[in-house]
Amino acid sequence: MEAHLTELTLHLERVFHAPRSLVFDACTEPQLLAKWWGPSGFTSPSIKSDVRVGGSYRIAMQPPEGEPFYLTGEFREVDPPNRLAYTFRWEDPDPDDQETLVTLALRDLGESTELTLDQGPFATQGRYELHHAGWSDGLERLADALS
Repeated sequence: MEAHLTELTLHLERVFHAPRSLVFDACTEPQLLAKWWGPSGFTSPSIKSDVRVGGSYRIAMQPPEGEPFYLTGEFREVDPPNRLAYTFRWEDPDPDDQETLVTLALRDLGESTELTLDQGPFATQGRYELHHAGWSDGLERLADALS
């Protein structure tokens, strides 16, 4: 009997009606990132980042109710306006959390940009689903911010 290891990796694709350089900037510049980061109803009152390979970031996420929580990581690849990759970990993580890698690839479609997002691997199906919902909402908010 063969055992196959499967990883819980999120894969999303979205087309934005905006130039690739603007989409990249919206994913890296704190003042633009704050306009869309997180699920619907969340805000990002503090974003600090040093966007370069080896640089770090820290984002405060404020839910509609309750205390803010934080995520942090390190940039692994910075290739404007084509690709961005960074680690993603929660401060004070849930026991089911583990550090993941987020990779954003941007493809120029003329007047639009295709963004492909991959994140993983996740430790549990529940954490995968949480991030799937969060990114889906966030990318919808990004579309609104770019229009």
